[in-house]
Amino acid sequence: MSRSAALAGRVLAIVPCLDEEANIERVVGRLLDDEAVGIIVVADGGSSDGTRSIVAQLAAHSDRVELLDNPDRIQSTGVNRAVARHGDDYRWLVRVDAHCAYPANYVSCLLSAAERAASQSVVVSMETIAGEGFSAGAAAAQNSRLGTGGSAHRASDRSGYVDHGHHAMMEVEAFRRAGGYCENMPCNEDAELDVRLRRQGSRIWLEPSAMIGYYPRGTPAALFRQYYRYGIGRATTVRRHREKMRARQILPLLIAPCVGALFLSPLAAFVHSLLAAALALPALAWAGLCQGWGVKLAFEQRRADVLYAGTAAMIMHFAWSLGFWRQLVEAFLRPAASGSEPLLPFSG
Repeated sequence: MSRSAALAGRVLAIVPCLDEEANIERVVGRLLDDEAVGIIVVADGGSSDGTRSIVAQLAAHSDRVELLDNPDRIQSTGVNRAVARHGDDYRWLVRVDAHCAYPANYVSCLLSAAERAASQSVVVSMETIAGEGFSAGAAAAQNSRLGTGGSAHRASDRSGYVDHGHHAMMEVEAFRRAGGYCENMPCNEDAELDVRLRRQGSRIWLEPSAMIGYYPRGTPAALFRQYYRYGIGRATTVRRHREKMRARQILPLLIAPCVGALFLSPLAAFVHSLLAAALALPALAWAGLCQGWGVKLAFEQRRADVLYAGTAAMIMHFAWSLGFWRQLVEAFLRPAASGSEPLLPFSG
């Protein structure tokens, strides 16, 4: 049997999406060109733009494309619904986010990596694609150590077994055995599932040759909302599984308290000027570091709009920290509600 025949149609491709008319045709088209893909399920969360009509047109021309309603709207439920519907027919599933750009033969590459590494999950590296204006700064921040803390799956050529990465391919049996995505988590559901996958003995392989491109949020407000939700999700995962946090996660956690101390410093000046300075200094030092790093990145890339990188990094750090602390406080104040068992569709 030829390698082409061995790969053909072996993977269930799932595209959870909401209002992605600008990207959905390109993403589905890329999957249709990949011989490893069997059926492509677009789990739509109730798009109000042209996404659904585009997918319907694609489905009319190919029996490999299916539109699946996802009334709960979030990505975790979309993937779970698609696996419940089609998982019995495939050994592998691949999660494809419509807001990303994928290389040719992406799924075939993942399948080869999974078999070569004898792993139950393959994750990929991700590089943020620079646009114009603020998004250029956001991309620069997200591609740098300032924004990612040196995370292995951010713009990295590293390969090997890891604890977590950007979700790509998983063995359907391992996914189901772990319980699938937690449907109580609208964000960080991938990292939370990776904890359960590892604890059941599954191995996660990081494959850099299948690096994807990611389109960043284009406004400060959208970036803030994104990272605020990330912080809430990370706090939920840490609390639920008692996961130890790494230095690159602990340092941003300090930002919200430092900013709070900065706002208290004028009041502290009535007590003592040294106390006011002590409260203000950490936040001011952080802001100076971020803005200086942004200048450095702009100089290196010879782009004036990359100067926004410092501001973007500050938004990312502060929003993540604020979301994390909010979730911890709510868990403390409402332990019965926030400590409830996760909703795992494929468990027990």
